[in-house]
Amino acid sequence: MRFLYTLAIQIYEFGVKMAALFGNQKAKLWVDGRRSLPENQPNDGDWIWFHASSLGEFEQGRPVIEALKSQYPQYKILLSFFSPSGYEIRKNYPYADEVVYLPSDTPKNAHLWLKRHHFVAAFFIKYEFWFNYMKALKDNGIPLFYISLILKSNQYFFQWYGGWFRKQLQSVTHFFVQDERTAKLLHSIGLDNSTVCGDTRFDRVAAIARQAKPFPEIEKFINGRKCIIAGSSWQPDEKLLANCIKRLPHDYCFIMAPHDISDSHIAQIKNLLEYDYQLYTEFDADKESKVLVLNTIGILSQLYQYARFVYIGGGFGVNIHNIQEPVTFGCPVIFGPKYKSFKEAVDLVGLGGAFSISKQVGLNYIFGRLLNDEAFYQHASKVCKDYVLSQIGATSAIMKGFSQLFFDDKA
Repeated sequence: MRFLYTLAIQIYEFGVKMAALFGNQKAKLWVDGRRSLPENQPNDGDWIWFHASSLGEFEQGRPVIEALKSQYPQYKILLSFFSPSGYEIRKNYPYADEVVYLPSDTPKNAHLWLKRHHFVAAFFIKYEFWFNYMKALKDNGIPLFYISLILKSNQYFFQWYGGWFRKQLQSVTHFFVQDERTAKLLHSIGLDNSTVCGDTRFDRVAAIARQAKPFPEIEKFINGRKCIIAGSSWQPDEKLLANCIKRLPHDYCFIMAPHDISDSHIAQIKNLLEYDYQLYTEFDADKESKVLVLNTIGILSQLYQYARFVYIGGGFGVNIHNIQEPVTFGCPVIFGPKYKSFKEAVDLVGLGGAFSISKQVGLNYIFGRLLNDEAFYQHASKVCKDYVLSQIGATSAIMKGFSQLFFDDKA
């Protein structure tokens, strides 16, 4: 079975290389980034390896990386990414001593990987199951921990054909999981080495909220009005939102932050907006406008401090984007129907702090309630604030567990 698994990995790698040859830019970054990784490097000091698939998973691991670097500065940090969307944005992350792409999960690459540094521990974040690397860590006596793991009963680990995959999980020293359901699923296949800690991402977004800086241009644009923000919007979201924006009262303004900020997509948004708007990069404080289009990246998470409520995009595609960032500012959130993969979204819909819509009429209704029913709005906002407070603390729990497992074992 390991042979078939490795063959599948090699076929995937070949497919990415072919896509790169035919001009796919993301695939080209994926291939070129792995080419630049040196095969050998002096083994200097003790290293702890953190691996994240992409930017979202990195943000979940980030609080643990920074806590570990603060408490145990004697260890160097290697941070690896699978996806260019993580590496390209965080390749200069200051708390890591080295940031690299993870080579494809083959036995040869795993063997060479562990020769590059003297690893004393490894952390995989959320969904990252790379079975050849996991085996190499176990064979070399290097403890492996999972951060913010969340599992579902329909995953292959829990199916009749999942015996080999279940066996690979025995390589893990300890699972720090998000919820009781995941702990119970692990228990059902004979794995009791788990601790329910919650989602470390809440610690991260809470820190963002505490450290949020002012944005003078945004404050000039808002100019005393109430503000609604659409974060990481896609075209289906924007078509629905355009109708709502037309109906906004005069004392409201709107910030649209599309997921795709290419010139072609910005042009599509301009065609939807039949009213005054400005681009963030061309903002003119002397020009009054109802809509500001955020055509830059890197600041959205802090802009939620200005929002009364928020629409989060992606729910008409694969899945919604991050709702934790606006929720931590007490912003009620609205999103499309594809949200059930995210525990916090499911929880908040049930509690009344988040709202899922599938059609224009539903969006119009929720907009109207949040605009005009103050009691409804205040309840939703309080639900969001209380929920975030209830989720904070996963990083401390992980650090406590890691210290006990790692250092007690070495004593």
